Amino acid sequence: MALALASISCQTEESYVGSLRTLLWDLLLKTVQHRAPAVAEILKQQNTARSLAGRDVGNFLQAVNIWFQLSKIAEENAAIRKRRKTEAMDGPELVEGSFAEAMAQIKELAPGNFEGAVASLSVGPTLTAHPTEAKRVTILEIHRRIYRLLVSLETQRWTPRERAARISDLSGEIDLLWLSGELRLERPSLSDEIEWGLQFFRDSLFDAAPQLFEQFLTATDANFGPQKTPLRPCLKFHSWIGGDRDGNPNVTVQATKDAMARGREAAMEKHISSLRDAARKISISSSIADIPPAPLEQLGAIILRCTQHATLKLRNPNEVFRQALFAIIQRLEGRPSYGHVREFVADLAHIETALTSMGASGLGNRYVRPIRWRAEVFGFRTTSLDIRQNSTVTTEVLGELWGSGEEYGSPAWSKRLRAELAQPQVPLPELATLSPQATELLSLLGVMNDAIQSDDPEAIGTFILSMTRSTDDLLGIYLLARYAGVSGDEIDLAIVPLFETIDDLRNAPQILHDLVAVPLARRSLKRQGPSIEIMLGYSDSNKDGGFICSTWELDQAQRKITQRLKSHGFIPAFFHGRGGSVSRGGAPTGRAIAAQPARTINGAMRTTEQGEVVSSKYANRGTALFELEQLASSVLKQTALSKNAPPNNPEHDNALEALSGMSQVAYCDLLNTPGFVQYFQEASPVEELAMLKIGSRPARRFGASSLADLRAIPWVFAWSQNRHLLTGWYGFGTAYQSFIKVRGENGRQVLFEMFANSALFQLIVDEVEKTLFQADMGIAVRYAQLVTDGEIRRDVFSKVEAEYLRSCAAIKAITGDAILARRFPLLTDRFERNRAHLDIIHDIQIKQLHGLRTQQGTQTTGPLLQSMNCISAGLGWTG
Repeated sequence: MALALASISCQTEESYVGSLRTLLWDLLLKTVQHRAPAVAEILKQQNTARSLAGRDVGNFLQAVNIWFQLSKIAEENAAIRKRRKTEAMDGPELVEGSFAEAMAQIKELAPGNFEGAVASLSVGPTLTAHPTEAKRVTILEIHRRIYRLLVSLETQRWTPRERAARISDLSGEIDLLWLSGELRLERPSLSDEIEWGLQFFRDSLFDAAPQLFEQFLTATDANFGPQKTPLRPCLKFHSWIGGDRDGNPNVTVQATKDAMARGREAAMEKHISSLRDAARKISISSSIADIPPAPLEQLGAIILRCTQHATLKLRNPNEVFRQALFAIIQRLEGRPSYGHVREFVADLAHIETALTSMGASGLGNRYVRPIRWRAEVFGFRTTSLDIRQNSTVTTEVLGELWGSGEEYGSPAWSKRLRAELAQPQVPLPELATLSPQATELLSLLGVMNDAIQSDDPEAIGTFILSMTRSTDDLLGIYLLARYAGVSGDEIDLAIVPLFETIDDLRNAPQILHDLVAVPLARRSLKRQGPSIEIMLGYSDSNKDGGFICSTWELDQAQRKITQRLKSHGFIPAFFHGRGGSVSRGGAPTGRAIAAQPARTINGAMRTTEQGEVVSSKYANRGTALFELEQLASSVLKQTALSKNAPPNNPEHDNALEALSGMSQVAYCDLLNTPGFVQYFQEASPVEELAMLKIGSRPARRFGASSLADLRAIPWVFAWSQNRHLLTGWYGFGTAYQSFIKVRGENGRQVLFEMFANSALFQLIVDEVEKTLFQADMGIAVRYAQLVTDGEIRRDVFSKVEAEYLRSCAAIKAITGDAILARRFPLLTDRFERNRAHLDIIHDIQIKQLHGLRTQQGTQTTGPLLQSMNCISAGLGWTG
């Protein structure tokens, strides 16, 4: 086995990843043969697995789940290797998603837009805890060690004995995976989720961020030459873990404080360890080196601001750089504390300047500059903790505080709201007399205000209002902040509307227009600059109107919001609430950004990173660096190039409007089919999903049980588990047929032209096609058999199957390819490798569901929960 990989670096990419899979498969079989020998034979002969019974069922599922994860690790390793090989052989500008590629295109097509695009460039990945990654931190760490061992096997320096030792280590880690078990036996606590999120910073992101800036500078110098003023992207990480209380009763004020404290500790630990490393290495003696007077004076000032300066001088005589670095460490440790994070950044900059002044800029670039960049990105916080709450809660609290007859949505409510906001101050309520819900919300707003006044104001992020339905919802937060004790003519609190449903997306431009017309809101927004952050919900808009309608309405909302805010002197900064699946906006990063409406990004973009998406992107530094670079470079390119983009094609817009409307009608017709809710509950494991310990948040808001209040994530999760996957394609076939029926041959030509030239329509077609490929009506009908009412089963499934066939035919007609998804060989190859195992797992899950439901809970749920994990791993996402 070791000899088989001896020439690994000389292999083609296909043979390389194939050899990794072979190696990992053989090692997994070795473990299974030792731990569960009966399952080893079944893995080799997949057609015999349908006779699995007893403990072998769980062992089989565990083995296949491990295999799916190992395959992903091999593909991640191969993808990084391929990018490096491309850069080495063809040049960095040919690495897709790189700064070099983006800048080469900008230089060719719009060089005059480069500096302006960089000046406005700000990207913000946002880690969220829903769905929380099913894998525990322990499992993530084992996966990381396996990845690093695969990387080590790429080198040619090992002897056969040394290579065999590393393969033996790999075998041990795979055995440890088996013995550890991936399935959570207990639901994770909020503190578990916080630690899970911070692990990605410790493992990769703290180091990837400075590397990102290095790659940006290298690409800039190569394409535009050295810059007179420093240019680099603005990168800031946000988190919802410990701040997102929308439907999660576990997130309290104390939990939010704990999350902020843990983020601060993680950042400080990284800064201090990096500074200690720099101090060990920068052993410059001032008795030998000639340091100019001005920089030397700055270093002396840094040392003197530390209370232990005399001890430092005795411990490191003549080593002024070491003294300065240790002085900074002591101030981070509170001797004395820094008053503001910018003072910390300034001290680091002074050390860099001193090194440059004596001709040692290389040392500064290597040892100090990465720490300064890290300080600028992560501050004293690691992430900016966003707060999210639902408008239902904020409205109820405001109603409680008023305690009178005003009804939400009435003219009287709006009038009182505006009248109180116009007052210089409002009477503060007595917290002891309020309900726990009101007390918690007002205390939370007080904590946010305190954080804004701290040594790192960015430790607290924005207040995101879920289900923003009206201007009154947003004004209510401004007034609640007043009740919480925030005073002044302006509210220094960033309030972000989250527009989620189709109706709310359509109403968003008018809601924002009315908001900026209110003097207090306008003053508060201007205080934060010309940019107004607006969050767009992909999940609920999809659940509300289907994939095609949701995609079009999100596009239209961005255009109209941009136009409306421009008339008031503001610029929108859109925050995209994407998930991992296609139906929740989970398209490839570069393609998704390129398909955004022209002139709506304006350099700024935030995105949510949820659950398994976080580990797939950020578990390892190489992949994390690429994902960050791809996000930043795509936003940079779209900002620079879209300024010169031609006006929208009215014919294309009209066609998309028509397709959207017709697809929504078809989608809503399905949801309104009598018995649809029963079909959904019985033909999928949505009810049993609550047993899967993948997060601390309930699957439903406020304990209700209607389809309307079901969270979008379990909605998507359930439809993927039963392989209907209708959230990513339903309505496309009907929309296409109706469009051609009305427009005839001219309509067909319009769609061909759009597929060739419209980035948005291309994205829709591509993602629908991929989803249709992964959907399987043969498996779906087996889940449909779980529906106890035969008439409901026939009515609903017949609609799903007919629309599936129509949608496949429509895709083939548009693309001109008779074979579905042949255009995506990486996807199809990966899926075909998993298909046989997935078929067996679906059989197991269906039997488990039937047994659990008919035996009234006497059956163990272990294999059922394992099957959910396996299907998610095989498809690549939970939802």
